[in-house]
Amino acid sequence: MITGYRDKLEAILKQVRPRLASTYKLELKKIVSAQWRGMSMAIFFCSCGKFGLALRLPEKTFAELFQEKGVKKLKYFPNGHVKKEYAVIPERILEDPARFKKLVDQSIQCRF
Repeated sequence: MITGYRDKLEAILKQVRPRLASTYKLELKKIVSAQWRGMSMAIFFCSCGKFGLALRLPEKTFAELFQEKGVKKLKYFPNGHVKKEYAVIPERILEDPARFKKLVDQSIQCRF
């Protein structure tokens, strides 16, 4: 399952930022919780798992995005804490390459 998340995350990012891996050192990290018994993959600004794909965003972008329908806060497991500054991106935004690319860029800039 973890390989599937890694492949999905890499494929999604490669569509909007094909040279991202050559520009930044991307480290994919497996996130496992004993309480959750699930897995997800994360990079410094992005996370992928059963919940979908989440981005860490600047405060202003985060607030604006939550005005839209279908955007959720990231929680790795039902009783876990909310990951601050991470928004689970709805499928309709993932399917809009220009919009998703803009969010990925903001997410990267937020980190550095």
